[in-house]
Amino acid sequence: MKNSAALFALAASLFAPLASATPVAARDSSANPFQGKALYIDPLYSSQIQGAVATLQAAGKTELAAKAAKVAKVPAFIWISQRSDVTSISGYLREAKSTQTSTGKPQAVQLVVYDLPDRDCSAGASAGEYTTDNAGESRYEAYIKAIYSEIERVPQVQVIIVLEPDSIGNIITNLSNPKCAKAAPAYKRGISFAIATLSQLPNVAIYVDAAHAGWLGWPGNIGPTATLLAELLNNAKAIYPGAWVRGVATDVSNYNGLGNQPQMGYDELIYAQNLAPLLTAAGYPAHFIIDQGRSGVQNYTRTGGDWCNNKYAGFGPRPSTTTPDPIVDAIVWVKPGGQGDGTSDSSALRYDASCSSDSSLIPAPEAGTWFQAYFEQLVANANPPF
Repeated sequence: MKNSAALFALAASLFAPLASATPVAARDSSANPFQGKALYIDPLYSSQIQGAVATLQAAGKTELAAKAAKVAKVPAFIWISQRSDVTSISGYLREAKSTQTSTGKPQAVQLVVYDLPDRDCSAGASAGEYTTDNAGESRYEAYIKAIYSEIERVPQVQVIIVLEPDSIGNIITNLSNPKCAKAAPAYKRGISFAIATLSQLPNVAIYVDAAHAGWLGWPGNIGPTATLLAELLNNAKAIYPGAWVRGVATDVSNYNGLGNQPQMGYDELIYAQNLAPLLTAAGYPAHFIIDQGRSGVQNYTRTGGDWCNNKYAGFGPRPSTTTPDPIVDAIVWVKPGGQGDGTSDSSALRYDASCSSDSSLIPAPEAGTWFQAYFEQLVANANPPF
């Protein structure tokens, strides 16, 4: 882009209140931020599960209710998907700090930062509050700075961030969509700004989302993915010299297996192992976290449009730092299972046809809202079982 230098000079000037004028040495990113940490339990997700358990008990489904109750003990990421969510962050961190103090066990709070302007440009089921036509970039920068301020209040607790799910995938594959073509430059600037801002906090580790094997794991997409990730990190360093990331997150809100599927495009371990050397060559850290929250069922026919409330899915392997390859820092649950992917109501503003496909459980509510029938399906199909 011809004007990239001018754009990042402008970003640097906007960023000045947070950035040091003195170049900072690169941070040592050799430590796995999950290692030795107890993962904080999202109180909202836990309360949703408790409500689901009560519904099951009232319906006489006592065996399923007993299994469902165990899901509340599984740590999942907390989604900061709109500006109003930001003010809750320091509360989570203070609670985690209190637990850390009382138990002597280091805590980690897991967050998804997800509010780019024209978010979800190729689908729409999770469209956000900001647009590129309505000062979305400046509002996004204010959102990121507010997150910085919240985390800064509690520096004693590790924070692990997944940054902007689906954005990289849309830049790589969907520029033929006019909305994505228009949003892509804002995505790039926003992600780099977020890295430059949030990585200044010593208790933050960032994994930039890199979609999943079925989207970017193919030969024509995987090289450009590594190149783009390195570009975003380098642009962040142009804003703040000490900017860094820990690695990438994959399979967020998707269903691929991990080391149990032989086909390219269906297994996240194959994707990670193929992407890792390309990242290293490009100067980007080749560390991964992989969402396995809904990957419990793998023996069904996959299609490109089965991402929305997949009716075959079950809860998958539990979060762990025991992984099939050292490049994988952790198995995680990024998508809280039971919170919907998108509505099947064709009259809804955020309707996407994939959410009423043959592979979707319907009827389904809006993205992010509780979907009781889907939660019950995930519990019933869980592998390993609860």
